[in-house]
Amino acid sequence: MRAVVQRVTHASVHVDNRIVGEIQNGFLVLLGVSRDDTEQDAEYMASKISGLRIFDDENDQLNLTLSDVGGDVLLISQFTLYGDARKGRRPSFVHAAAGEEADRLYRLTAEKIHEQGIHVETGVFGAHMEVHLCNDGPVTILIDSKKGF
Repeated sequence: MRAVVQRVTHASVHVDNRIVGEIQNGFLVLLGVSRDDTEQDAEYMASKISGLRIFDDENDQLNLTLSDVGGDVLLISQFTLYGDARKGRRPSFVHAAAGEEADRLYRLTAEKIHEQGIHVETGVFGAHMEVHLCNDGPVTILIDSKKGF
């Protein structure tokens, strides 16, 4: 799995001109699932996201977690994180997981984050979504479960 984690002051996702997920302080997470990912990747990703210390403490050091600041997660499925544009000009998505399996692991990741005591909002898997956010800092972290084991 690959994730782009952005610390935000607020974020929302819209489908057909209506808000389907919205948070204030927390993380907007764009999550890509590869065809090689398993439940272990979902558990790893949820643990990493939940435990990231990228909020400022009283000394302006990145030491606080979502739980420390009462933050939430807006989790958005994004298969294009597995786009490979090394050849030609049109990306290939052959490494992205098939829809049904990607949706299952995406939902499992959301469930595992929630089990850490963090409120999770989601987009609509497979839908055309508009994501609105205010990146705080900006702070953006990339996580790849295959580089973490």
